[in-house]
Amino acid sequence: MFSVNCGEKLRQLGRRLRDARLKRNEPQREFAARLGVSIPTLRKMETGDPSVSLGVWVEALDLLDRLSDIDHLLAFQQSLFEQYDNSKKKPRQRVSRKKVS
Repeated sequence: MFSVNCGEKLRQLGRRLRDARLKRNEPQREFAARLGVSIPTLRKMETGDPSVSLGVWVEALDLLDRLSDIDHLLAFQQSLFEQYDNSKKKPRQRVSRKKVS
């Protein structure tokens, strides 16, 4: 079962999907047909039902021209050690002071 936090995130995602569809003035019937799912499945997505497959969500992102958003999920993050090592590799630059005459 999903935690309360996970359920809320799914509901928020569903609301954003619905908002994006409505911004395009696209009825549920039309969007569901383009997505290749039934209207009840689209309703499940828009209410945050966890039973809808990830593949359908990816297809919905593609239809909304938001497929690149998927790249932000589990995006590679540099460890603190790598960040520290990278910061040591950059040479410091000295600020020169102008002499006042």
